[in-house]
Formats: sequence, C-alpha cells, structure tokens
Amino acid sequence: MRDRNRKARFDKTRPSARERGYDSKWEKESKAFLALPQHRHCACGCGRLADMVDHIKPHRGDKRLFWDRVNWQPMAASPCHSSRKQRQERQL
Repeated sequence: MRDRNRKARFDKTRPSARERGYDSKWEKESKAFLALPQHRHCACGCGRLADMVDHIKPHRGDKRLFWDRVNWQPMAASPCHSSRKQRQERQL
C-alpha cells in the first residue's frame, strides 16, 4: 500500500509521456526497432515477443541517451517491463 501511495504522489509531479519524448517520432522509431528480426523477443530471455522498447539505462530526460539506440532493448511490457525492470530501476 505504501508503494502505491508513493507512486501516486510521484505521478502527480511527473511530466506526461509526450512531454518526456514519447511522441509520434518515438512511436515510429520504436516500431521500426522492434521490426528488426534480432529485436523480436524480450531481452530478458523469457521467450516472449517484445512489444515495447526499453531504455537499458534510464534516460531521466537526457535526450541524447533517450535517442541512443545502443541504449534500447526489446521487452515484453508485461510482466518483464512492468514488474522486473521497474523494480530494478527503483533500486538505482
């Protein structure tokens, strides 16, 4: 419950996804990235099909890091990104 309250407080101050760079250009570029055969499956090794692009190192608003494809990895949104990856990032 405490974690849910912390997240709710954080979300109130967080810029929108569009404001953080996840706009139509991102949608186009990430879709092209996932279309490559080597990016078909989740990078965590679970065997699921990737349906999103994850930033390996959180960009925290750094546009250079945001657009650096070396920092991109294919992931399955659930459960890989929504739980495992988020848990890892909270520990940073």
